[in-house]
Amino acid sequence: MAGRFHLYTDNDVRGELVKALRRAGWDLVRGVDTLPEDTLDPKHFEKAVELGRVFVTNDQPAAVVAHRWVEEGRRFKGMITWPRAHYKRMTIGDLVRKFEELAAKDQPFDPDYPIVRFKPD
Repeated sequence: MAGRFHLYTDNDVRGELVKALRRAGWDLVRGVDTLPEDTLDPKHFEKAVELGRVFVTNDQPAAVVAHRWVEEGRRFKGMITWPRAHYKRMTIGDLVRKFEELAAKDQPFDPDYPIVRFKPD
């Protein structure tokens, strides 16, 4: 079913993107507001799962955590990721548009592999 989903960003997602997503009406929780600043990626991922939110990161080691969960058959709502280098190739507006395009899909996250990677157009 198409529609926006609740987001949880780790500490690596740029503040400008967080602000832009909120301005666009997205329900977003920042990891830095829920757990201590030095919290490691596995705990942030678990917190997103606990809250029923899609985990958003551009920290590739965090993606390893999601891949491990997939391999173990553990379910989670979803994860959106992109390499930090893409900030040089995609504007904040481009990223917000990608979130909107994903939300417009009937099934934005494959239940068997709920990891989505954003790429420049």
